[in-house]
Amino acid sequence: MARHLITSAIPYINGIKHLGNLVGSQLPADLYARFQRGRGNEVLFLCATDEHGTPAELAAAKAGKPVAEYCAEMHAVQSKIAEGFRLSFDHFGRSSSEQNKVLTQHFAGRLAEAGLIREVSEKQVYSNTDGRFLPDRYIEGTCPNCGYDKARGDQCENCTKQLDPTDLIDPRSAISGSTDLEVRETKHLYLCQSQMKDQLEEWIDTREGWPILTTSIAKKWLTDGDGLQDRGITRDLAWGVPVKKGTEDWPGMEGKVFYVWFDAPIEYIAAAQEWVDAGKGTDWERWWRTDKGADDVRYTQFMGKDNVPFHTLSFPATILGSGEPWKLVDYIKSFNYLNYDGGQFSTSQGRGVFMDQALEILPADYWRWWLLSHAPESSDSEFTWENFQTSVNKDLADVLGNFVSRVTKFCRSKFSEAVPEGGAYGPREEALIETLSTRIRAYEAHMEAMDVRKSAGELRAIWVAGNEYLQDAAPWTTFKTDPEAAAMQIRLALNLIRLYAVLSAPFIPDASAQMMEAMQTEDGSWPDDVPAALQLLTPGHAFTVPDVTFRKISDEEREGWQERFSGLRS
Repeated sequence: MARHLITSAIPYINGIKHLGNLVGSQLPADLYARFQRGRGNEVLFLCATDEHGTPAELAAAKAGKPVAEYCAEMHAVQSKIAEGFRLSFDHFGRSSSEQNKVLTQHFAGRLAEAGLIREVSEKQVYSNTDGRFLPDRYIEGTCPNCGYDKARGDQCENCTKQLDPTDLIDPRSAISGSTDLEVRETKHLYLCQSQMKDQLEEWIDTREGWPILTTSIAKKWLTDGDGLQDRGITRDLAWGVPVKKGTEDWPGMEGKVFYVWFDAPIEYIAAAQEWVDAGKGTDWERWWRTDKGADDVRYTQFMGKDNVPFHTLSFPATILGSGEPWKLVDYIKSFNYLNYDGGQFSTSQGRGVFMDQALEILPADYWRWWLLSHAPESSDSEFTWENFQTSVNKDLADVLGNFVSRVTKFCRSKFSEAVPEGGAYGPREEALIETLSTRIRAYEAHMEAMDVRKSAGELRAIWVAGNEYLQDAAPWTTFKTDPEAAAMQIRLALNLIRLYAVLSAPFIPDASAQMMEAMQTEDGSWPDDVPAALQLLTPGHAFTVPDVTFRKISDEEREGWQERFSGLRS
């Protein structure tokens, strides 16, 4: 049994996320976690809310609540929505936890001892209108590299170039829009990433089979311009992890907190400790420390491409620089952007479908299937209502749902609500089993490789193979002249429903559970032996006819949703 540690990029606490955020990290991570569990492997799947920094402070102020209270409420909201999408986290933690505070301060102390943190007196942007220093990401302007007019002071989202606020052309406060900015002197701590450039480059080169998107972004940051730069890890804020060297005060850093991008990735580790402290598991260190058993763990991270630099460089620099035997990531699965109906999803403009709204419209499986089968892997992809309607109606309703309905209803009508006996499988059935055996092995290979769209395509082809068999065998016609042969065909088809339930569980868990319940079995064993799997439901085994597995989306519904989600959310 293999052991898989899986983490999804942790979402900001400031509001409900849109479908583009979902498919960029949490949903494909859940797909992979469910697949590995289905294969019988041991999995620890962790995520959390990212609660520190200016975004949380501003969102709390807008809501008229203390920031700690706001974060607690939003964590509950995001947790509930995650459950609604059937995200199977073993623990959904919080970066504001005591465990993360202690670990973050511990890492800072270790890095300081290693000579990898230096104090810098620097000049930072202060907004007179807002009455505060502005964190880099709350200064906007035009990128000097590509000309994008909404670049942030830490990074340009358009070209991913790392920036300093003073690099921006025509800078302004992202909080108030004010251009009444001045530069003031303040003291901060910097992580000396430049000292670790060679070590990081060597480490990246040892990672096998990383997506081109991941390695190209990492290499770009290592080599562009003057190469990898030291990175500020503290901020002049009230909300965050107080700056300390382990348990000791840090002279000159009083009143400052660690930068959210320093403490947020450490929450991956802290979440495992939270998992144990919550009574959900035991011995979190066997997942995270190679001296405690984590050397046989395969660690996979899922994230959008904008998060890649921090996970390929800054977080590994923290881990490696500590000099301690922490588990480093083996594989980073990164995603491009999902665009929305001719434009972009926009949290600030409320454009697109947000996670809570999606669940109000349709159950989770509808969204899970479309998002995963159209995952933005090799390039950006686009959500359109027409494509969504077509995919749901053809893939889920016509191919899978129709198969389940036709088989169970025909059996109930002509035989009973029990698996009929019939004779042995014939050449047509053996040909189907051979086809399915080949396709299931291909499906497994795509899932192991985390090729999400290819996996979805192979799963659909497996559904189609059953439909083509049913059309070709035509048990409703066979029954008229050879009831025993029809019984055998339906016995195979009923076993196919259970097989489909097992294979489809990572993509559409609710429909999978419905099919398993209808077949009245709890045997979710993976079909390593396909012929045996298609004999598992034996003659006389009872089943029930399920409710409609997937309903079709009407043109009227599609048009209504397209209009409703074209602008600001109400």
